[in-house]
Amino acid sequence: MDLNTLRDVSELSDPIERARVLGRLMTEEQERLEEAAKMRRQAIAEARDSGMGLEEIGAHLGVSPGRISQMRKGPTARAPEGAAGRAPKVLVRRALPTDPAVRASASLFLVEAERQGIKPDRRMLYVGPEPVSDHVAACLRVEPGTEVIARRKMMTANEVPVRIATSYFRADLFGGTRIAEPEFVKPSLQSALIALGHVFGHAEENLTARPPTSFEYDTLELEPGEWVVQVLRAGYSSEDTPVHVLETICAANRHIFSIGQVSGDDEF
Repeated sequence: MDLNTLRDVSELSDPIERARVLGRLMTEEQERLEEAAKMRRQAIAEARDSGMGLEEIGAHLGVSPGRISQMRKGPTARAPEGAAGRAPKVLVRRALPTDPAVRASASLFLVEAERQGIKPDRRMLYVGPEPVSDHVAACLRVEPGTEVIARRKMMTANEVPVRIATSYFRADLFGGTRIAEPEFVKPSLQSALIALGHVFGHAEENLTARPPTSFEYDTLELEPGEWVVQVLRAGYSSEDTPVHVLETICAANRHIFSIGQVSGDDEF
């Protein structure tokens, strides 16, 4: 399903009909994903028959040999246990909202993971221009498809892929700055934004659970049927300028989201 389809469904006035249509679309999406996985297994089998090894195939597809081996096997004939009965490969915490001291560090993920006794790592997947999707465009206040600067990283915990984090910046504000350069920004992205004259004003954060795209499925080495949680955080300056939009795609069954309680009066 695409964003235009979802937008059309969101305009249905009857909530029951809206839920019914969404359920059908989700089922169809899962069926397409399973068929695509079956076709991919066939393609890998043909590549193997031609004499290519797992490492060579993995190098071409940008994944590990172990992931290629997993792709070849596909889902087992026996129905898998429910999510509650299956131990995750690794479990990391993602605090919401993020502690400002942690967000101001060199890497939010590295600090959070180290606090949990997990061995973290990260690698840059892409830095450069790309057309912006509808939901990110709304945060950046630009038209969908506008070319923006994207900085995309993958995070691993104990060598298991857990998140894909992409920072988006308006090209008219950050083109030609350190933000657009390919390496990690040091000492931190936050310090670079401040050095460019931006003072933090406020942020808006939203979570969405959904099936993964094919890129997310492969990059996070997900199992068939696993979902992702999309955390979209839009940061605005004190002048209400959209400075930084961070989209984090989390492997759902490898995360616990800790929600912080605001201070002040409350009720049990």
